[in-house]
Amino acid sequence: MTNLSMRFLENALQALQFPTDALTRVTSEGSGELTSAFPVADFAAEAIAAAGVAIGELLKMQLDRAPEVVIDRRLASLWFGWSVQPVGWTLPAAWDTIAGDYRTRDGWIRLHTNAPHHKAAALSALQCADNKSAVAGAVAGWSAEELETAVVEQQGCAAAMRTSDAWKAHPQGKAMASEPLIALSSVAAATDPPAWQPEEARPLAGMKVLDLTRVLAGPVATRFLAGYGADVLRIDPPGWDEPALIPEVTLGKRCARLDLETPHGREIFEQSLSKADVLVHGYRPDALDQLGYTEAARRAINPGLIDVSLDAYGWSGPWSGRRGFDSLVQMSSGIAHGGMQWKQADRPVPLPVQAIDQATGYLMAAAVVRSFIWRLTENRATTARLSLARTAQSLIDLPRTPSAAEGLTISNGDFCASLEQTEWGPAKRCRSPVSVNGVALAWRLPASRLGSAEPGW
Repeated sequence: MTNLSMRFLENALQALQFPTDALTRVTSEGSGELTSAFPVADFAAEAIAAAGVAIGELLKMQLDRAPEVVIDRRLASLWFGWSVQPVGWTLPAAWDTIAGDYRTRDGWIRLHTNAPHHKAAALSALQCADNKSAVAGAVAGWSAEELETAVVEQQGCAAAMRTSDAWKAHPQGKAMASEPLIALSSVAAATDPPAWQPEEARPLAGMKVLDLTRVLAGPVATRFLAGYGADVLRIDPPGWDEPALIPEVTLGKRCARLDLETPHGREIFEQSLSKADVLVHGYRPDALDQLGYTEAARRAINPGLIDVSLDAYGWSGPWSGRRGFDSLVQMSSGIAHGGMQWKQADRPVPLPVQAIDQATGYLMAAAVVRSFIWRLTENRATTARLSLARTAQSLIDLPRTPSAAEGLTISNGDFCASLEQTEWGPAKRCRSPVSVNGVALAWRLPASRLGSAEPGW
């Protein structure tokens, strides 16, 4: 693979149990760097390559050869940032007014307050007014770890900045380090394999994917699957919205709403689940359990289900159920501290893009396709588990190749030739960063609002 280290890709393919010779069929083109203490451009290209290899391995079942996977390094880096550019309209602000990094009396903490209930939790812990100045003043009187604990106890989201060594010594860091990058397990499916009749340019045509995910890794996974032909149905509860991100991540999907706390909502959900090939979910580990949809219950509804999920901090250890997001995991794991040291800055320096979310999303997509191959060839029903923290550790463990190059600037040549007619107005969308057997990602549906479609297949 030209210009790439391949170490992360090799680790991903091993976790997916793909043959090692798959690496020889991956090539890269294009150039570009993302300014960081960490090899983020390599990370981006290799994460997308892992999903591309999975598509290639699926296509081997039809072809008399293993197809080539081509990654555009520049476009991969751009897709790890923002793939959509509105034309004549604007996206809402990506962050809430008080979200961000704050200096405590002994370090730094990040508050994640984009969801209203998470914002309320942070303000409840701080007992201060809803403005950045008041929050900064209140935070300054706390120790970072004490405030982290207080916000989490209020059901909010916060992370103290730790060094990588402190994270490795932390009970959660130790627990997470023992987990695989992608945990795969399977049982014999008590139902026939699905019929697979892909179209030439859509290898996943016919695959039904039920999407119960939110910002950002899960939606990235299902967007990739839709780009290769999967029928993706995203389900959200009434009232939920992610206005800044929905135009970015709903590309290719139908988006519906269901209230799983009502008999009618549960009936429709169970009908949809029973007919799905894949369930992708990213709620906290106990969220579906509390609704009565444990893994055993899901398998009872659909014995052949491919069940792929993620959480923030890992599936074992004291933080296994903790709420978390990419920016928080960067603080906890030592990434933000490593960036601060590299840049000789006086505050946390995160990655230039939400690379942990993005990479985890493409690994999830690869896990879906890997599981689909087993479903077709061995009639196995597979469960896959991933976490943001474990993906972050993979980046931390890569050889450091800091880049002080200027960040990538998007240009007209990076966009598709035609405009995407989204529900908000026309938009430019970046060209596909990957092709498999000469087939690039392509979406038949534009980005759409949550709740804009009816539930069901």
